[in-house]
Amino acid sequence: MRKTIYRRALTVAVASLLFFNVTLYASETDFRIELSAKESYVFQTYLKADDIKIQSKEGDVVLTGTVSQESHKSLAGETVASLPGVKSFDNQLLVTGEVPARNTDMWLSTNVKSILMFYRNLPTTEIEVFAKDGAVTLRGQAASTAQKDLVTEYTKDVDGVKKVKNEMTIVPALKTSAKTTMGEKMDAIDDTSITALVKTTLLYHRSTSALKTTVETKNGVVTLGGTARSGAEKDLATEFVHDVHGVKMVENNMTVTGIE
Repeated sequence: MRKTIYRRALTVAVASLLFFNVTLYASETDFRIELSAKESYVFQTYLKADDIKIQSKEGDVVLTGTVSQESHKSLAGETVASLPGVKSFDNQLLVTGEVPARNTDMWLSTNVKSILMFYRNLPTTEIEVFAKDGAVTLRGQAASTAQKDLVTEYTKDVDGVKKVKNEMTIVPALKTSAKTTMGEKMDAIDDTSITALVKTTLLYHRSTSALKTTVETKNGVVTLGGTARSGAEKDLATEFVHDVHGVKMVENNMTVTGIE
């Protein structure tokens, strides 16, 4: 009788200890998820002015609060989805102000501005973007003709852009400022943020938005998987991704299907 009682007591004690350890592990994981999201490069750089609340329960994450534009909502979601330990996420973020309808001038200029911020070899000063019926006009300063041409190239491929007129002026002195801004932050960009930026970049561009791509990042090295319809699409994906902030190297393992 005493042995039976002892065994039951021992079983209960072991079960309680296991439950406590599992609960403790879950709590630590949730805390790590919430902290990692808040301290990520994306949240600290692109979303720092937004009011975003992150709550994780056993790996299920809910985002609440407000953001200034629709692109910030999707970028926050991509960042959280890429964090280790996240099982699912519910993006309940609200966009303050008017949300521009798809394919409108405001929608297009917002998208162009957003995508140009993701590339490290573009000007660090603000680029003014004006859109009218699919025609985009760019103004601001570039460090060289090559940099100005790169801005044009990236803008041309943004979904919805029909024509680009680049009125940016060349200011060679910008080369110094470019190296001392984003260049110094390169090592501080976490893999989760890089993955989120890469995914968002590929979705914004017309030539890569339809690609079925997987993205994994480790120590700044981005591995692309999935399929592309042609070798040109695969090469373009590599080109876009290689210039995203934080990316040190791109390994493109996408399969070319040849199917249009």
